[in-house]
Amino acid sequence: MGSYIPATREERQRMLETIGLTSMDQLYDIVPEEARVKNLDLPEGMSELEVAQKVSAMADSNRQFRSIFRGAGAYRHYIPSIVKTVTSKEEFLTAYTPYQAEISQGVLQSIFEYQTQMCELTGMDVSNASVYDGATAAAEAVFMCQERKRATAVISGTVDPQTIAVIKTYCESRDVPVVVIPADNCSTDLEALKAALTKETAAVLVQSPNYYGVIEDMDAVVAATHEVGAKVIMSTNPIAMGLLKTPGEYGADICVAEGQPLGMPLGFGGPYLGIMTCKQAMIRKLPGRIVGQTTDHDGRRAFVLTLQAREQHIRREKASSNICSNEALCAMTASVYLAAVGPKGLRQAAESSAAHAHYLAAELEKIGFKLRADKPFFHEFLTDCPVAPEKICAALEERGILGGLPVDGGILWCCTELNSRSDIDSLVAILGEVCA
Repeated sequence: MGSYIPATREERQRMLETIGLTSMDQLYDIVPEEARVKNLDLPEGMSELEVAQKVSAMADSNRQFRSIFRGAGAYRHYIPSIVKTVTSKEEFLTAYTPYQAEISQGVLQSIFEYQTQMCELTGMDVSNASVYDGATAAAEAVFMCQERKRATAVISGTVDPQTIAVIKTYCESRDVPVVVIPADNCSTDLEALKAALTKETAAVLVQSPNYYGVIEDMDAVVAATHEVGAKVIMSTNPIAMGLLKTPGEYGADICVAEGQPLGMPLGFGGPYLGIMTCKQAMIRKLPGRIVGQTTDHDGRRAFVLTLQAREQHIRREKASSNICSNEALCAMTASVYLAAVGPKGLRQAAESSAAHAHYLAAELEKIGFKLRADKPFFHEFLTDCPVAPEKICAALEERGILGGLPVDGGILWCCTELNSRSDIDSLVAILGEVCA
């Protein structure tokens, strides 16, 4: 038996006999004959050496950049080796999600620890066991705020465009009105936001640091939103929480975030992690799983799934969401990462990222790049360029560097703790040649 095969041949045969069958083929009798594939046209087997050589040759076609200055929602941070060592253990790696929950005390405890860390990280009262990614977390948060006489979602135009697209798709299915406030010089237009707020507004979603890297005036956003009785959803970067005020300190009602920076490598778009935390008053609207702590019959500490507003557990018409699973392995990865770096390490990562980004911005300005907005930023910023952004990115790629992302006629740059000063100096030197 291999690690991933749950039953022996004899056990499978006994299961077939129990349901009155003699072979696996009989399971597919209902499938039309013409739709079945009897034999796969597979090539002859190879030796281990031949397979290794073939796979290596295929991998050589991938382009690996020695230096990356691109973010826009997915970030390259240092991941301590212990993170992969712990999460690669078979008992964690193969755990999907706890269906016979109370039997899976180890999995439940790991989720409980994750929830605790997320509350500490965001300054909120309650966390769920995670959802699919940051974009779906934002969309689910919008639904959390829906009330009988309040439905409209007001979204800042400085939120990640992919997140806005996901929210619109979610809301279209429920006829939830969505109002997107245009950006004002890379930040939320507060006057336009206030003008959009009505007694029918259910939620206001603002991202800070936003898509352009700017740190938003969340105090003003929260005050204006609460004045009309609506809820504030703050989307943020978890690494930035090591340096900036938390959503809880601002007075936000819900916090959502993409958890990828917390120990997950850049992996062609996933799997990533949707963080969702909220104030105690909204706990019964929080979608997905929540693990709680209690005691068993003998008074020992135990963990249980609790307050699940999901359609698998309560009446469908009462459910706040049809989310079926949490990102269990990704949540554990974030939990191990935070345990490994600790509060001091998280702050160091945030400070280094911010310091490197501000150094890069200053050096770029010396060679003709101009910051699109003279506003406080974390570790991303948008610049206008002396030459076409596409020409700049192509020149960098030829030198093995992934430059910033072309956005709105400029380039959105990003730095993390992995962008050393020498990396930045090399980048600037190349850009100087290109722009000359």
